[in-house]
Amino acid sequence: MKRQEAMQKASELLNQMTVEEKVAQMIQVPYTTVSHRGALRWAELGAGSFLHVLGDNARELQRTALKTRLGIPVIFGIDAIHGHGLNPHATIFPSQLAAACSWNPDIVRKMGEVTACEVATDGLHWTFSPVLCLGRDTRWGRVDETFGEDPMLAGELGAAIVRGYQGDDLDDDEHILACAKHYLAYGEAVGARDACDSEVTERKIREVFLPPFEKAVKAGCATIMTAYGSIDGLPLTINHRILHDILRDELGFNGFVVTDWDNARSLVTRQFVKETIEDAAVAAAQAGNDMIMTSLEYYDAMLNALKCGQADISTVDEAVLHILTIKYEMGLFDRPEKKGRSGCIGCEAHLNASLDAARSTITLLKNDGMLPLSDEIRTVAVIGPAADDIRAQYGDWTYFSHPNADKHAHPERPYVTLKEGIEAVGQRHKVQVLYAEGCSHIEQSTDDLVNACEIAKNADAIIYAVGDMIDQIGESKDRANLSLSGRQDELFEALLTLGKPICTVLIASKPLCIVKEAEGSNAVICAFNGGMFGGQAIAEAVFGELNPSGHLPISFPRHSGQVPVYYNYLPGWHNGNYCDLPASPLFAFGEGLSYTSFELSGLSCDSESLTVHLHVQNTGNRQGSTVVQIYQHDLVSSVLTPVKRLIAFERVTLEAGSGTDLVIPLHRDDFALVNTACQTVVEPGSFDILAGLSSKDEDLLRTTILL
Repeated sequence: MKRQEAMQKASELLNQMTVEEKVAQMIQVPYTTVSHRGALRWAELGAGSFLHVLGDNARELQRTALKTRLGIPVIFGIDAIHGHGLNPHATIFPSQLAAACSWNPDIVRKMGEVTACEVATDGLHWTFSPVLCLGRDTRWGRVDETFGEDPMLAGELGAAIVRGYQGDDLDDDEHILACAKHYLAYGEAVGARDACDSEVTERKIREVFLPPFEKAVKAGCATIMTAYGSIDGLPLTINHRILHDILRDELGFNGFVVTDWDNARSLVTRQFVKETIEDAAVAAAQAGNDMIMTSLEYYDAMLNALKCGQADISTVDEAVLHILTIKYEMGLFDRPEKKGRSGCIGCEAHLNASLDAARSTITLLKNDGMLPLSDEIRTVAVIGPAADDIRAQYGDWTYFSHPNADKHAHPERPYVTLKEGIEAVGQRHKVQVLYAEGCSHIEQSTDDLVNACEIAKNADAIIYAVGDMIDQIGESKDRANLSLSGRQDELFEALLTLGKPICTVLIASKPLCIVKEAEGSNAVICAFNGGMFGGQAIAEAVFGELNPSGHLPISFPRHSGQVPVYYNYLPGWHNGNYCDLPASPLFAFGEGLSYTSFELSGLSCDSESLTVHLHVQNTGNRQGSTVVQIYQHDLVSSVLTPVKRLIAFERVTLEAGSGTDLVIPLHRDDFALVNTACQTVVEPGSFDILAGLSSKDEDLLRTTILL
């Protein structure tokens, strides 16, 4: 249904509703924390949404809702973060961070389309994705859920997955609602401590954290989720300027806003800015929250506040109008249950999409010629705690790794761990595969470094898989120490004494401090959380069936004390180094190697048309893909501006020995800054245009334009 018609129908329905029915629409009920009978009572009251309910239970709740006086359908929400992960038969994709290594909006959009189709086939309507926070402090537990550290890249990929989830029309049976989260600056909390205060100014918000959400709004994102934390001591839940003035009045957002888990009650119990739940309820609604996730006390509190004159019904009316408009746009009053596509959950086409995504994420960070493995390698030892741990490979937000899930649930096939991938692909190459875990992610009495080394002695090459585990990943799992945990470093040092070529593979939720492995290994592959077929994709790269083409969306620190170490820092640091560490990251934003080589030349930029011209040549002996990255630097500005800032990128695939001329259009807004009055302006002056295959200075060509 078109927007204007949906708003008209929503307004007409709103005029028929009682106060109780209106307030009930603002409530989202957490199915996992109430009994089924309790959920039915909420459906009878007319609750607007339910969270984490599947199958026949959801259908019964919907039937109950449709039998109420006005028959307003329920929206069912689910944490489908990288696939419809709470369904054990669904397709599991790489994490957002892993997918961001593709620098490919088409891959990310396809992830959204497949996920939406599978969620819709379960009869559900809404996913709480994408995360548009930035992973600028890698101690934060939720870095894996981000698209990395850069606002431009996160915005492009975020907009792509929103379009994948929602399609061209919200009432399409194979698409669902997206929810951009967590609004705003959630990942910038002090000390990377989840849900703490983010000590940022409005100018910094507009410069760094708002742009990805602006792109999501322009892509039509139907819902926005409020962040847990606070900015300058004011909880986002009650920040009217952020939630209303900026989001609605400036960005033009016209969907509905939902709080994060229990945010309303937390104003009283965790953040201590409100004395009573009634105070919290009124403040949350007045600030611009339309739907209240899981704070069930809100219902009675808001009714009491309305009765005693503490709140005005117009505040409730505005919120409910936003919710009902989306329900009409989705066509829920005609078709309350999404139909999806019969048989699509975990179907072959969707599994192939997951494999394609995994292949696109493989990022080669070092290679002295070890990879791809030569025909002389007849025996490979696969060693390490991440080699055969599907939970580590999947990451969080799945049916056995969700905060509300059974952590001991049995993983369902199909999936391919790294060990299994090396065995399967190795068989095609007539290579024998040996295996030993050696140690766990956390030191245990079962660790057996000696046996692992004995096994590795019999191999021609070693694939060493390191990383983190599910207990170290996700919400409330912030880390102070980013070094490899347990005895992983110790095992590497022992393997190094064998004198065998070693390829280290990182299967992890975030960049970890792998200095020893980076310096001592012959090759390094970053795979992050690759989903169902991450192990197969890595194996294909190891044996040369896949030419790696990923580029890092995030920088790797050398040491925990070096973070944050993002590429687009502000200038002015005296000496530009720590006294005990270089300023540069271990691996930089944008880095990524290939089994071929590329050369850029002929960079120019026309100041009038703002068009970049340059030539890309494949100078190697096989086909390959790379990502050409365009950065700008404002040479003199009224406020500090980053030493470089990504403004465009383009993926290029070339045959061996071939080249192409690129023409990349830029926009005047690419050169804007946010001044001290929080105005976005383009100041006249000189700008450097930089082009390269990573953000490292030594990898960049440079030209200057005058605006």
